[in-house]
Amino acid sequence: MIKYPVLENGATIGVTAPSSGVQSELHDMFKQACERMEKNGFHIICGDTVWTQEKAKSAPARKRADEFVGMMCDDQIDMIIPPWGGELLIEILEHIDFDRIQNKWVLGYSDLSALLLAITLKTGIATAHGCNLIDLRGDYSDETTAMWRQVLSTKAGESVLQHSSNKYQKKWQHNNPSPCVFHLTEQTYWKTVSNKRVEIQGRLLGGCIDVIRHLIGTPFGDLQSFRKNYINGEPVLWYLENCELNTTDFRRSLIQMKLAGWFEECSGIMFGRSPANEPVDNYTVEDVYQELSNELQIPIIYDVDCGHVPPQITFINGAFAEVTVENGKGSILQYFR
Repeated sequence: MIKYPVLENGATIGVTAPSSGVQSELHDMFKQACERMEKNGFHIICGDTVWTQEKAKSAPARKRADEFVGMMCDDQIDMIIPPWGGELLIEILEHIDFDRIQNKWVLGYSDLSALLLAITLKTGIATAHGCNLIDLRGDYSDETTAMWRQVLSTKAGESVLQHSSNKYQKKWQHNNPSPCVFHLTEQTYWKTVSNKRVEIQGRLLGGCIDVIRHLIGTPFGDLQSFRKNYINGEPVLWYLENCELNTTDFRRSLIQMKLAGWFEECSGIMFGRSPANEPVDNYTVEDVYQELSNELQIPIIYDVDCGHVPPQITFINGAFAEVTVENGKGSILQYFR
């Protein structure tokens, strides 16, 4: 059985940096996010790793792992939201005692998705793929981003419905934040390879393919044991997003996942919008999606609200989901069972 944490009003949020910390010149922006969360009724406890960044990481791997596990074991802390992702989270996995992890939400995306997926696969504790803390510093959040709070407040046995966004952000403007942080200017349109209405259901798993592909073949990517121990062999519904890979690297990564058995008993795949997906020799991302759909004989949805082109739906690793897409609009109903 999947174990679902519950976010309560007035919760204490632990902020630690298991990947990248915050450079000194950005401390004020980070403090703004903490202050906004406190105005919204939360209590904030920041770890030491948040305030440092050197050589592509907030601190040595052991220190990052110890601070994360310490917060997961601290009864005063109810959930964890890192400031943002980074590059080298994978270094800390071997230093984490997963047996000590308590049933608390961990929320984030990008490099953090390697940690989120590892936690769910190894422990059966649901984890939340969505906004980072730094994304919550605005006067308010857009409707899609704001759902993180309702989703994480859903109790075991209940369900929560989310819809595709109205508009998305084409380009980051960190020096010119809007009242809701993002600049949502482009019309959202969820697409399907079949160009027809699609309905899929299955157990959600996923994250940033750039990093979760590196869990394959390690103790932190044991999908077969997860299927057996926690979801009784139910089909998996993958959500994936590409941060930096060109189309051939993206294709290689998907083939690796297929050869490793990650797409066995798979009901479908959702792909987030991407700032990458650069064609190689006229080989486009649409070619990648079509080939994968043909090979796996499953529906594929793309340009969904997930990843580095905000806003983001809050996807729960381990939850049972029903996804419907028609005429560019999508809905995702997640059951915490």
